[in-house]
Amino acid sequence: MKKYNVAIAGASGAVGNTMLQILEERNFPVNNLLLLASKRSVGKELTFNNKSYKIEELKHDSFKGVDIALFSAGGSISKEFAPSAAKNGCVVIDNSSAFRMDEDVPLVVPEVNPDDTFKHKGIIANPNCTTIIMVVALKPLHDYSKIKRVVVSSYQSSSGAGAKGMGELEDQAKAWASNTEIKKQHFQHQLLFNLIPHIDVFTDNGYTKEEMKMYYETRKIMGDESIKVTATCVRVPVFTAHSEAVTIETEKVITPEKAKELLKNAPGITVSDDAANNVYPMPLMAAGKDDCYVGRIRKDVSCDNGLNFFISGDQLRKGAALNAVQIAELLITKM
Repeated sequence: MKKYNVAIAGASGAVGNTMLQILEERNFPVNNLLLLASKRSVGKELTFNNKSYKIEELKHDSFKGVDIALFSAGGSISKEFAPSAAKNGCVVIDNSSAFRMDEDVPLVVPEVNPDDTFKHKGIIANPNCTTIIMVVALKPLHDYSKIKRVVVSSYQSSSGAGAKGMGELEDQAKAWASNTEIKKQHFQHQLLFNLIPHIDVFTDNGYTKEEMKMYYETRKIMGDESIKVTATCVRVPVFTAHSEAVTIETEKVITPEKAKELLKNAPGITVSDDAANNVYPMPLMAAGKDDCYVGRIRKDVSCDNGLNFFISGDQLRKGAALNAVQIAELLITKM
């Protein structure tokens, strides 16, 4: 089997670490592995396939001889270094928002639009985590009956804000348990015992950037600019895995029974829907798993062609690192 030289830019972060873990879990054919990050992480060691690797400083000339680079170092870093990597003949799979809406950059979820992978010009964008988790479930339904409108409310875990976000929730829980002051630093308000309907910055139309990402990215990934999407994104006091309450309106009726059949046969989906036994998707169920869990599937009683369902998915895995590795797996089928 042919092997490939792989780099991870942002290897010291939560997503970068998960990318490394998933490359190992899925036996990706790695020849040489290069771990890159900022100066403050240089020299730290990470393990891959029982071998220790030291993190090196990310530079413009880091990508000579690299076949595939997985980027998860933030938008500004991607904008600076991804073009340099592409110029060196490396294919960049970027987890930031830097290139997602660039017309020349495919935005890929392998279960939804795998063929777009091969339209790249050196850079492929990984979508936003909330978008990925949703469109995996939308795809089989849209293929059966065109989706006209999506209304989604997300319930996004603290780790969606990185290791610092998860750490803040943990610190707040410890402070509450010890009856000491609960401090906030990374979130706008106390997250413990609270919900914050504010992720990313607000835009002029009253939506946040996170919400507008779901609008624009869903249409691009699904290849249908006519789909209407409205989102409300909420931070919740959960460590790992995002959840979403989704309502869709379709051209023709999709019964709950038909929806379950379609979703059960779809890649990347586990149907968890048995209300009589209190079985439905939850973050604890999805954390650490590759599939997105879908349940609470029911007819929308307010709309003739409406369907409601609930999704939970691990945003560090399918929402970020796993999706990137799956794109890499597609790439090497034609490299």
